[in-house]
Amino acid sequence: MKIDFEETTDDLAKRINIHEQFGSRDIDSWMLQVLNLQASSKILDIGCGAGKQCYSFYHHLDGQADITGTDVSRDLLAEAISKNEQTGNAIKFQLLDFNLPFLMAENQFDLISSCFAIYYAQDIPWTLAEMHRVLKPGGRLFTTGPMPTNKQLFYDIIREATGKDIPPMPGSSRYASQIYGTMQKLFSTTEQHIFENPLTFESVEPYMVYTRASMSEDRKLWNTLFETHDEFEKVMSAIEKVASARLANDGKLIMTKVVGGFIATK
Repeated sequence: MKIDFEETTDDLAKRINIHEQFGSRDIDSWMLQVLNLQASSKILDIGCGAGKQCYSFYHHLDGQADITGTDVSRDLLAEAISKNEQTGNAIKFQLLDFNLPFLMAENQFDLISSCFAIYYAQDIPWTLAEMHRVLKPGGRLFTTGPMPTNKQLFYDIIREATGKDIPPMPGSSRYASQIYGTMQKLFSTTEQHIFENPLTFESVEPYMVYTRASMSEDRKLWNTLFETHDEFEKVMSAIEKVASARLANDGKLIMTKVVGGFIATK
């Protein structure tokens, strides 16, 4: 299934910033705890974006790892590379489309991570098989993605504001249902870990910053709710009205991120 999707540097940065400012838990710390990384590991991060996970791994291991970050977005890779001077260019970054064969030898990585990315694959079994191929025997694949109960408040407000159904999201509609089952078929062992992070908003403005960055026209995920910029702005106005009413009634808006961390061992 082809996913018509694009991510912009600005929208991604805004959502990450909101998570850090208004969330009560740190997902990077949770990932590091779950993974228990070992020094001297050879790590491949697929869908690395601006390099967030690569740099987290690098600093956690005090630079004692061979890390490669890949993404299909040249803009996001350019941002990742611009930060690499701080490490002495210790992390390698390269263009990779996970819908195409990986130009990599088999059996070479101790860990492959793909955080909030794998569910955009056109053919999930094929992409996971490529990841499996380049992992060493005993190597691990770690993925993260939204679970079905993720951000219920966010979707409830959109439904109330628009009177329309939420279009299927590639993450919550595919991650737990399709990806974990495919992992179980391909890998020797699999395990699930759940991360919950309540984001608490006491004013509507940051909530709307998050909403605009999530529903951005550039991302092409919400076209059933709007087609033109004017329609997008009307939807934003309706959402802000509903969110403001809920805030006035409840005193705060609490939107809980529910993330699944799947670990599969070759």
